[in-house]
Amino acid sequence: MKKTEILAPVGNMQMCLAAIHGGADAIYVGMPGFNARGRTHDHSVNELKEIIDMCHLYGVKVHVAFNILIFEEELPAAIAKLSEVVALGPDALIVQDIGLAKIIRETYPDQVIHGSTQMTVTNHDHITFLDDLNIERFVLGRENSIPEIKEIRNNTDKELEVFTHGALCVAYSGQCFTSESIGGRSANRGQCAQSCRFSYEMFVDGEKRDLKKDGNKMSYLVSPQDLCGIEEANELQDIGVDSLKIEGRLKAPSYVSTAASAFKAKLEGKPLSQADLDKMSLTYSRGFFSGWLHGVDHQRLVKGNYGNHRGIEIGKVKKVSRPTIEIDTDRSFENGMGIVVCDDNKEIEVGSSIFDVKRKGKRVTLSLAHDIKWQQLRPGMMLYLNSDPNVIKESESLVTDINKQKRIPIKIELKAIVSEKLSYKIDDGKNTVIVESEDIVEEARREADIEKVKKDATALSRTIYSVDDFKLTLGEKSPFIHSKTLKKLRQDAVARLNEKRLEVKIPKAFEYQLTKKEVSEIDITLNFLLRDIDQVKEAFDILKECEYDALNITLDFEFGKDYKPSLELLRGLKNCRVGVATNRILKPKEYHHLNVLTRLTPDFILCRNLGSYQYLRSKCDIPLKGDFSLNISNSQTANYLLDKGFETLTSSYDLNAKQLENLLVNTDAGKIEVNIHQYMPSFHMEHCVFAAFLSEGSSFKDCGKPCEEHHVELKDQFGNMHFIKADQECRNTMFNAVAQSSTDLVDELMAKGVSNFRIELLNEHGETLKTKLESYLNYFNGKISTGELKSLLGTQEKYGIGTGMLMKDDTYQARKN
Repeated sequence: MKKTEILAPVGNMQMCLAAIHGGADAIYVGMPGFNARGRTHDHSVNELKEIIDMCHLYGVKVHVAFNILIFEEELPAAIAKLSEVVALGPDALIVQDIGLAKIIRETYPDQVIHGSTQMTVTNHDHITFLDDLNIERFVLGRENSIPEIKEIRNNTDKELEVFTHGALCVAYSGQCFTSESIGGRSANRGQCAQSCRFSYEMFVDGEKRDLKKDGNKMSYLVSPQDLCGIEEANELQDIGVDSLKIEGRLKAPSYVSTAASAFKAKLEGKPLSQADLDKMSLTYSRGFFSGWLHGVDHQRLVKGNYGNHRGIEIGKVKKVSRPTIEIDTDRSFENGMGIVVCDDNKEIEVGSSIFDVKRKGKRVTLSLAHDIKWQQLRPGMMLYLNSDPNVIKESESLVTDINKQKRIPIKIELKAIVSEKLSYKIDDGKNTVIVESEDIVEEARREADIEKVKKDATALSRTIYSVDDFKLTLGEKSPFIHSKTLKKLRQDAVARLNEKRLEVKIPKAFEYQLTKKEVSEIDITLNFLLRDIDQVKEAFDILKECEYDALNITLDFEFGKDYKPSLELLRGLKNCRVGVATNRILKPKEYHHLNVLTRLTPDFILCRNLGSYQYLRSKCDIPLKGDFSLNISNSQTANYLLDKGFETLTSSYDLNAKQLENLLVNTDAGKIEVNIHQYMPSFHMEHCVFAAFLSEGSSFKDCGKPCEEHHVELKDQFGNMHFIKADQECRNTMFNAVAQSSTDLVDELMAKGVSNFRIELLNEHGETLKTKLESYLNYFNGKISTGELKSLLGTQEKYGIGTGMLMKDDTYQARKN
């Protein structure tokens, strides 16, 4: 059986060393200048070289994460940086952007590419679609269960990588726009604001719902526990997963080493102890859970009462008597350990360090710092152990203690034959080095001290090597072996072996030419997206009197049964094409929904993932469009997808007006649809808020389907109410509270060749729906101005009208920069 790789996160050299000596087989590290972890140190190319060389010296692979979306104006810089980094010999480049993958493949045909989890790969059809890019490995979505991973494994020969430890994002990677919509910080650009870790209030049918579980207030409603899939590691290895990935480029070296060493031991068949789990918890934990590896479990995924590192839950405080607290527990404590005392109902967290420990039976008295907020501490509060200096020291010792560091096993053969040169051969299993002395070996006056010769030949304690096998070849005469000569040979051999281990094969390179496309001449088309059958009926009454020449209507319903009557009604409209939208996510065996759509024979289907496109184009000849969720942020991605047969593509929500304008220069602007009115779809989650907090069910099988009876909104810390909507597979989308309109740009976009504009509705009905549809129709018919349109729309919106991401003219910069 092929050995499964343990892949560790690295943000700096200390984390790199912790990964190497902790037992990782490979590390992943950010691309200089294009780092998907905006808050980490953005290392230089020279610093990256040091990390790559250090890893390769120890036989550890390096995957460079080039996994952000690339804007059009960044393409020349990205190509230039690519040439610098490829020359360093990375074992793989992890890529999100399809256009970038195309550039890498055509520029460096032999460079290994891995598809990032940001590609939102959750099915084998997605992998098949990208087959011509020769992507060697795909990092699957964290939401794939073990049976789903097995199904994907059975349908592709590509390598598969699975997250098994670390922070668990509530939203699908590559499909989260919360940071973008709230603060102008794109998660697709490495600037995630971790909005899922905020506290939220739940409103059900307009009324606030106070939520409690086990006596604790629940306000962290979309903040999952951290992923710990160590118990599943062997099963994942058995089904053929190639790499187990540890999340955490923002974490500490101790986090890296404890996780890597625990997973290494688990894959080697060693028993997993509670102490191993405790070490991982103490370095960082918001509670451990197996995530979605065993499918959805809406009652366990989110605890809801906190969103930060807590470590190990100990129990309730029995007594507070400054400067001590008392608790009943069998757990051992030591001076210097860190604790946090919490009352989640009052949102109180008090942290401190232990200065003294006294035990009497189960009762433990802990002396704490004098300057903590003693007035907030009360008996009954929960105590957590959240740090242990011994764990940190153990991690540091892996780097500093030469006896604990990783060693590369080698074989040494020494030939000492009189009248020949002294020969020293060293072999690491892949590389062989032979060095010889300048002078020939002379005959010794007395018998050679074989043990001393062996000791001198194998004295490698100050190197990265350990001797697995030593062979000494002698002739008939006893040789005289000078210690200095042998030492020099040994040092030269080690130096040459190091050089061989660091050799970089210069990749074959070709110049990349940015591909361009002619602009199609198409009539200006308005596309109204409707979300339920009542909206369809109301819209029909308005549109049947409409004189607009080119209309599209896209149906995006929660309940599939409403598609057929809606299509039948809307087909009575003149100059109107009616299509349907796929779900945003496609998992193995979720093809029933797609089959339903094809049987409806709509005028087009809006594909929200590449797996759906791959499946549909093999089953029908219905025109297929691509949605925003394909993350099209540059012309090379757009051109690749248009060449694959997409009728139109919706530009990425990460783009502002200038970035979109730059994209349009090198692609067919007539086939790019721009969404000019919408509620930004922020989170898209496997986590079902309805089931988790309005039922006791763990899945759709036993939740009672509260989504069919209630409207749910989450109120954020700024007072905004974000609507939650379920799709046909029970996945939830949280829509931003503020509607966004970018009508100021319409004339400019038309001048660039854009001819497809989308207006999305969410919950609008009655007068609100009527006003929106008529306002946009009148605007595009030239009957009202942009200012009049904004005024009409603004009166209909709860929070007014936002200008949207297209209108932002600044780019978020991390404070560290």
